[in-house]
Amino acid sequence: MGDVYFENPAGTFQVSHRKALSHHMPASHFHGTYEIYYLMSGKREFFIQDRTIAINEGDVVIIAPNILHRTTNAERPKHERFIINMHERLFSSDGSHKEALGPLLERDYLILNDSLQHRQLIETLSRTILQEIRERGSGFELFAQTLAVQLLIACCRRFREQGAEPPASPSPMHERISEIVRYINEHYMEELSLHVLSDKFYFSPYYLSRSFKEVTGFAFVEYVNSVRVKEAIKLLESSAMKVNLIARKVGFGSVTHFGRVFKEVTGNAPLRYRRRG
Repeated sequence: MGDVYFENPAGTFQVSHRKALSHHMPASHFHGTYEIYYLMSGKREFFIQDRTIAINEGDVVIIAPNILHRTTNAERPKHERFIINMHERLFSSDGSHKEALGPLLERDYLILNDSLQHRQLIETLSRTILQEIRERGSGFELFAQTLAVQLLIACCRRFREQGAEPPASPSPMHERISEIVRYINEHYMEELSLHVLSDKFYFSPYYLSRSFKEVTGFAFVEYVNSVRVKEAIKLLESSAMKVNLIARKVGFGSVTHFGRVFKEVTGNAPLRYRRRG
């Protein structure tokens, strides 16, 4: 089965299938849609929110909107993955999804471990979605969206059976970096340089820089900027605060620097998000 990519004009529904022989992740690491990531073969490591999680063949990860994430293990590249990005407004027109998808709506992410029965259902739904996208018969997008909602409901049922166990860190070093990431997530509005955090957490700047990239997949400054931009988007969408005030509130020294970094991270100017809201 070859690679497949589809995105609707509104950007509310996206399907991607790839047999990857090299490490690759799209430029944006947070978005306003739910992401369903089904690992069809191989092994990956995922950095989500503040921790690294090992994902095995048959596992499904579902990530809520605007949660920072990235796959990290470039040294184990061979894998096949199927990804759906879908806006919540496509789940149902009357809010009836809220109960069925409760576990998903209440959390930043869900991880579903492989069980044979669950795997067969996920595999069938995924393959049918891909067939619809490839053949593009009449109503294919709506057909694929209804299958994606079925896939989400199946995952939420499986999650209720499986229960929520917090994933273990792959190593003590991962746990130390998770601690630093949590600190950044909470103190993004303050001065956050490699030197400041090296002193605070007793790392050498070089070791912190190298370990941070290895664990999260992000360069240190790239991660800090991504967190600040994510928080800025929330303020742009939910308030009438002026852009220069938002820039200062999320930790940027100047509105010019803020504008440049914002464009680098999102591909858009800040006011694009205000008009959306």
